[in-house]
Amino acid sequence: MIPAISARRCVGAMLALCVAPALTGCGNSTPAGPRGIPQIDHVVIIFQENRTTDNLFHGFPGADIADSGLDSQGNTIMLQPRPLADDYDVVHRHGAFTVSYDDGRMDGFDQVQAACGESGDTSCLPPNPQYVYVDPADVAPYFALAQRYTFADRMFQTNQGPSFPAHQYIIAATSQPDASSPLFASENPFDRTTGVNNQAGCDAPDTSQVPLIDASGDEHHFVYPCFEHQTLMDLLDERMISWRYYTPSDRSIWNGPAAIAHLRNGPGWSNVIIPQTQVLSDIAAGNLAQVTWVMPSAQASDHARVNDGSGPSWVASIVNAIGQSPYWDDTAIIITWDDWGGWYDHVPPPAIYNQYEYGFRVPLIVVSPYARAGYVSHVTHDFASIVKFVEAVFDLPTLGYADLRSDDLADCFDFAQPPMPFQVVPSSLGAEDFLLQERPPSAPPGDPDDE
Repeated sequence: MIPAISARRCVGAMLALCVAPALTGCGNSTPAGPRGIPQIDHVVIIFQENRTTDNLFHGFPGADIADSGLDSQGNTIMLQPRPLADDYDVVHRHGAFTVSYDDGRMDGFDQVQAACGESGDTSCLPPNPQYVYVDPADVAPYFALAQRYTFADRMFQTNQGPSFPAHQYIIAATSQPDASSPLFASENPFDRTTGVNNQAGCDAPDTSQVPLIDASGDEHHFVYPCFEHQTLMDLLDERMISWRYYTPSDRSIWNGPAAIAHLRNGPGWSNVIIPQTQVLSDIAAGNLAQVTWVMPSAQASDHARVNDGSGPSWVASIVNAIGQSPYWDDTAIIITWDDWGGWYDHVPPPAIYNQYEYGFRVPLIVVSPYARAGYVSHVTHDFASIVKFVEAVFDLPTLGYADLRSDDLADCFDFAQPPMPFQVVPSSLGAEDFLLQERPPSAPPGDPDDE
């Protein structure tokens, strides 16, 4: 079911590769059905954690990046540099969004709690801990990718909450528990008996529940975190278009398919690959699916307080693996971050739908031979734009959720341009480091996204 490399590239010098055992099917497999964007055969979606555009791309040329922000008292606060692997985190529940957003004034970030650990210790906090940016030296691979290809400074979360709902939007353009529900999952799951956050998805304990939000903004609705509705994976399956979802854990809030009943309990679960580092081996073996989602470990996630600074190298290792393979010729790599993490950002969402869409800005990098070179997009995008881009590439029907109103990233590409040759992205760690190092498989118990 998984065509490794499209038939149109199995010619000339590539013929020998196409008959190698690792690339079985290359010569006789093509995507089923019509193609909306024939230059692209593979889409890779890399989903990192918890950063705003102001926080992660300070000083990026040509982008709308703030040096300062307002607090709730009307004071101007200069953003200060901090390391990527910092020792504190900021609350980023839906309620934190509401306070920070302050009806579009974007001046309530200082009212949101930050802490050094689960105990609530504040001894490590700098002044104005929400108003910081990451030292650009710590994220040099991200800057290199954004400067060579396309960077978007109007990319917004579709949702106004943390990871669990965000990881639903990236596979289905919604966090509704079912297609007919007027409610949206708005937070991470927690145990209804203890109040402590716990595992997500259809294998979660019976006492697990996730808050839902209604059109009035009321979150006093709860449901077990196992949903049932159509996803992008289903549209791909209907057209026999291969997909894989690489993730460090089967029950993490960072595992979107685990919370969709027919994916978790059906044949599609075989496409959920643990550990996430297997994506590097599959690229090397010529076994990349046509649509791929990649989730990080906690250490490589960029998530505050738990990351070890390896996130930029992790992303670079995936991009370099694709760029130095035959896949480069027809691949689009979409890199974004799942939520704002509590960090300051100065640009308010352009619209509020359902009392829950949109959320704050997050960075977006589009990497492809057909990405517009050195381009900064000022067009409004969101997570559903990525879903809609995949729909456009493979000429799929709409899911009918947020993808109905989203753009499809069209301004980020120029399919008439000569395809750009790949240039290796320098990074301190390479694919071999991630494949060889033993790393804890997922976020720690009491996932920091719930802080």
